[in-house]
Amino acid sequence: MEPTPSLLPASDPQRELLHNEVHARPPARIHLPALLTYVAVFNEGVDREQECALLRRLPGQAALTVDDLHGNFLRLRLPGYTLKWERHTEFTRYSIVQPLPENCGLGTREPDLPTHIATPPGWLAAIPGRTFAAIQLVMLEDTISPPAPALAQARTWLGEHTVVASLMGNNAHSLAVTDFWLRPCGFERMLVIGPPGTSETRAGRIAARLFELETYRLMALRALPVVKELAPLLARSERQLADITAQLENKGASDQALLDTLVSLAGGVERATAENVYRFAATRAYDTLVSQRTAELREQPIPGTQTLGEFMQRRLSPAMATVAATAQRLASLSERITRTSALLRTRVDIATEEQNQQLLAKLTKGQEMQLRLQSTVEGLSIAAISYYVISLLLYLGKAGKAAGLPINPEMAAGALIPLVLWAVWRTTKRIHEKLHAEH
Repeated sequence: MEPTPSLLPASDPQRELLHNEVHARPPARIHLPALLTYVAVFNEGVDREQECALLRRLPGQAALTVDDLHGNFLRLRLPGYTLKWERHTEFTRYSIVQPLPENCGLGTREPDLPTHIATPPGWLAAIPGRTFAAIQLVMLEDTISPPAPALAQARTWLGEHTVVASLMGNNAHSLAVTDFWLRPCGFERMLVIGPPGTSETRAGRIAARLFELETYRLMALRALPVVKELAPLLARSERQLADITAQLENKGASDQALLDTLVSLAGGVERATAENVYRFAATRAYDTLVSQRTAELREQPIPGTQTLGEFMQRRLSPAMATVAATAQRLASLSERITRTSALLRTRVDIATEEQNQQLLAKLTKGQEMQLRLQSTVEGLSIAAISYYVISLLLYLGKAGKAAGLPINPEMAAGALIPLVLWAVWRTTKRIHEKLHAEH
């Protein structure tokens, strides 16, 4: 019911969406005994239109539209079974719930479950995407106290493989058994035995947790092949970085060659980081979800048998530790490259500063030589100017003598030499002082 406008401020545009998220994927109500078929596929490159086209092939669903899939969740009630469609960021899940066919319960050795799937022939194979999880889960009611007889029947039902099993819930209300083996048909099998009167909602929650547990386990392991591919790159990059760091101590090493090698190394490491940062983050998230779903099962151990959680964690934990170590190793390598780059920049800066100082010293020495040369030239210039002035005075005295003046030109010119030198020197000095004052 919409609140009265006068009672509350205007709602945030996302309020209803966020509030209803808790109801977005309700678990199924499963009446026992039941057969559940679960398929999870990677949806990279698969759009909703393709998935909608597949769902329209089901009986009575020809009018289904893409708009019906915008909530990322859809449950269809079909003749004799229900089908649930769920789309996630990386994968899409399909769950089929139907009554358990005859001759598929306890007392049967490895029943042929795939032939009883209720969907039209070929429908599962037409699901767009790549399968990464496929499970057939049988849920039925029987006595599980004590659990040993039920466990023996479950082992026969699974084909006498080594099984893992646990009682679920604080009051051990259900028994879950599996062997984690892929059958030739592509499915793995699980069996859940609940006491008579098991509620439909409890059965739905148990099925949802088991499917999610296996799905998130497989999604968490997607980073393991990535780690194996990165191992040679990391080893090679670490050796190259160690070589570069060692050469930094050698003053004779070429800075340009070191820089080129370091840039190439940094490019490769940063590319690997960019390509895998999402996968590593997703792996951490999926691993956390595995731990949460395992805790929600509240497993009680059965003597002599591993629980589902123990079996999974003993194999999942080393893989997750390897992934975490590789992610840390990649991040550490990137940080070390950054520090090495800083050291190389410092080395280049110091070398550049030394070159600048040497160049400055050469320029200073050149200026000093230029000043000395300039002083020499100035002295010669004063002598030359004085020579020409005295020569002019000598010619002037000779002209006066020729005109009848009683003078000796040579004596007069000789007497004027000190005065002319002083006058030229004084004039040159005043010009220099004026030029310096202007600058």
